[in-house]
Amino acid sequence: MKTSSSAKILAEAINRAIEDHIITTSEYEEILRIANEDGIIDPEERALLSQLQEMIADRTVRRGVV
Repeated sequence: MKTSSSAKILAEAINRAIEDHIITTSEYEEILRIANEDGIIDPEERALLSQLQEMIADRTVRRGVV
C-alpha cells in the first residue's frame, strides 16, 4: 500500500514535535489539524496518531506547555 501524502506530512509533524521528547499543546493541536485537514483519517494516519498516544501514555513523550 502506498503512503498517502497526508500521512507523510503527519509523520513529519509528529517527528518534529517529539524530537525533544516533549510535545507542546500547540504542536499537538497542529498534528490534529493536519490529520483532520482533508476530512478523512486514513488507516496510516490513525496508526501514527495511535503510536503518538502510546508514547504519551507510557511517558516516552511528555506533554508540555508553550
